[in-house]
Amino acid sequence: MLITSRPLDEYCAFFGLTRARLRALPGPVLDCPGGAAALVAEARELGCRVVAADPAYARPAAELLAEAERARRTMARAMPAAPHRYLAPRHLPYEKYLRSWDRARRLFAADRATNPGSYLAAALPALPFADGTFALTLSSYLLFAYPELFGPPAQLAALLELVRVTAPGGEVLVHPLHDGAARRSPHLPQLRAALGRHGVRSELRGHRAPGDGRRRYVLALTRHRRYRPAHD
Repeated sequence: MLITSRPLDEYCAFFGLTRARLRALPGPVLDCPGGAAALVAEARELGCRVVAADPAYARPAAELLAEAERARRTMARAMPAAPHRYLAPRHLPYEKYLRSWDRARRLFAADRATNPGSYLAAALPALPFADGTFALTLSSYLLFAYPELFGPPAQLAALLELVRVTAPGGEVLVHPLHDGAARRSPHLPQLRAALGRHGVRSELRGHRAPGDGRRRYVLALTRHRRYRPAHD
């Protein structure tokens, strides 16, 4: 599992977000898993509070950063080897993209050292937050990216936990909906049906990312009036 170092701009591209929307949120944001990303630090500059949760935060800082640097090298090999999975170099040269990861990793390291309370060692499906804590919850490159680690029952439990910690009126956004070989999860229809039985609305939301205009899909989850936390 890669410990990635993504900047705020990449989060916005993944989830169809804007800085204006983040500024306008009525409460904090959860990034789960947070990895070595710069979202916490960069969103703070917008006046938006983000809490990052990741089991990797239990590791020593030097070990975590070394793992993030290895992930950067992995991406440097993967992008030219499978260009159909990534933004074409004419839109964003690979090295420029990877330099944005380097900057994000530096921001993460400095911010975590200064604001350790914004980075919690925690793993799905049991997060240490009260019901309805967050106005927006983001989860990238985990539940569908690693189907060998998260089968359908684990995916359902994790998604219900993300909904539990998200406030009524808020939403959970999950990206991507495919694995590392770009194969869409075959269990998504059944998973959405199971979420519905728990009182969770689900929507497949598409948007065109900057650059090549390739369409990206996000799973958006909100509470229905019939919703009850899974632990009830």
